Amino acid sequence: QVQLRESGGGSVQAGGSLRLSCAASGSIDSTNCMGWFRQAPGKEREGVAAIYIRAGTTYVADSVKGRFTISQDNAKKTAYLQMNSLKPEDTAMYYCVADPAFCSVVLYNRAVSGGEYNYRGQGTQVAVSS
Repeated sequence: QVQLRESGGGSVQAGGSLRLSCAASGSIDSTNCMGWFRQAPGKEREGVAAIYIRAGTTYVADSVKGRFTISQDNAKKTAYLQMNSLKPEDTAMYYCVADPAFCSVVLYNRAVSGGEYNYRGQGTQVAVSS
């Protein structure tokens, strides 16, 4: 059984940076892909970034391209989301996901499922003030 634990959220001013971490317990090799989606109050879920675990190929949404970077430390079974030049519209709950289908969600800007992924963390809040 895989569990995902997010950390690193918080409150920052616009233009600031945060780094989110998603630590996986258990074997995640079969999930193939890890990533993040976010959801703000009253808005739809949005796939933000994803990484293929074995190949290291990364994808980020157009809305965060050039500002957010996803990476991983395979030895630590941890994925990271480096968020720079944060904007108030980045305010949301950020969730880590591990699922083979999630990389395609980000790559093709598909709708994010609310509960159909193999593994999902509890979320970490990011608040950006202007």
